[in-house]
Amino acid sequence: MVHPDDRAVTEAAAAGLARGDAQLSFENRYRHRDGGWRWLSWNAVPNGGLIYATVRDVSAAKAQAEALARTEEALRQSQKMEAVGQLTGGLAHDFNNMLAGIVGSLELMQTRMLQGRMGELDRYIGAAQGAARRAAALTHRLLAFSRRQTLAPKPTDVNRLVEGMEDLVRRTVGPGVSVEAVGAAGLWPTLVDPSQLENALLNLCINARDAMPEGGRIVVETSNRWLDRRAARERDLEPGQYVALCVSDNGTGMAPDVAAKAFDPFFTTKPMGEGTGLGLSMIYGFAKQSGGQVRIYSEPGKGTMVCIYLPRHLGEAEAVEAVPDLSDAARAKLGETVLVVDDEPTVRMLVTEVLEDLGYAAIEAADGASGLKVLQSDVRIDLLVTDVGLPGGMNGRQMADAAKTARPGLKVLFITGYAENAALNHGHLAPGMEVLVKPFALEALATRIRGLIEGQA
Repeated sequence: MVHPDDRAVTEAAAAGLARGDAQLSFENRYRHRDGGWRWLSWNAVPNGGLIYATVRDVSAAKAQAEALARTEEALRQSQKMEAVGQLTGGLAHDFNNMLAGIVGSLELMQTRMLQGRMGELDRYIGAAQGAARRAAALTHRLLAFSRRQTLAPKPTDVNRLVEGMEDLVRRTVGPGVSVEAVGAAGLWPTLVDPSQLENALLNLCINARDAMPEGGRIVVETSNRWLDRRAARERDLEPGQYVALCVSDNGTGMAPDVAAKAFDPFFTTKPMGEGTGLGLSMIYGFAKQSGGQVRIYSEPGKGTMVCIYLPRHLGEAEAVEAVPDLSDAARAKLGETVLVVDDEPTVRMLVTEVLEDLGYAAIEAADGASGLKVLQSDVRIDLLVTDVGLPGGMNGRQMADAAKTARPGLKVLFITGYAENAALNHGHLAPGMEVLVKPFALEALATRIRGLIEGQA
């Protein structure tokens, strides 16, 4: 009568009872006479050779909890997409400006080369590269902001994170709102999911902008906080050391009754039909899940400050990986061969050029089927560099997995324009496989290739 998935835990609970251990709030599923399953909650206590038990059918409560979880997840996604929608208009304008810088620089380079004026090329190359890097940074922020993900905590330097977000925040809130970042010197690291903290910061800044319809000022501030028992109790935290990230504005502020409900799911001050709100409840849940807390300090007419408190991490924050100059990249050893599979001819051309400059032999393929034919031949292949999204019914991950049959030790570098987890089975990669997200620096590509071939990745 016990559900197959619950058999092992039920047997373990029965063994516990046999040893004399009470089983409190134990839940499993039993088959009902209608053929379905019902969740039962047991409180069982052994005594004098007998088992005294009470059991309650909790199927309805389980169904309600699952429905609530689905609704909350749908709300979170709605709130994220609403925020992305608010970004779109301003970002489209910014991307057009960046593309104008890239295209214009390339056209001027072509003109100067035809004129034989080679001395001015560096300036145009630098302008095009700068615009391309800004566009790539904005794209990566949006991907991190909009994807579904569980928390992936990393030792994080919040000052560095805020600095990296400043450009996106300024573009999002618009020219009518000034943004000032004040980073505390000697800020402690914290163990947190960086992309979720970026998400929270962006949401808080959009909320602050909405509270200043006539324009105003946003201050993003970090600080170290050592909370004693009284201060910790006021913030519903354990006493100890915390990193605070606060966003303040000089907007309309909130009345005490509004501030008290601001973290409630589904609560919004927006008029009907103008969205679900940006969800302070999302930020509250993220902060609590990270071992911290979030608090609002606001007065009507005097503005609002929202502070996220995160526990101090005693280790070092993860450093930003330095990218070596391409001229310093390690050279290929004699005969080393790399297969490049990508449906975009420009990407194939660039990757192949880098490989040949470093002394590798390069083989190109435009889709998964063609790449698999090469991998199933007896040609020497030291590394597969492949896009994830390929045409023809076989993506890069499927091609690499199929090739492992004939080449079990094959090293693979996936290059993709999507968030890694979403594109590659949530990041479950075998040893000898790595991911490089487009657009990437050619120096980073060269370093990854050498590291994988040498077995250092």
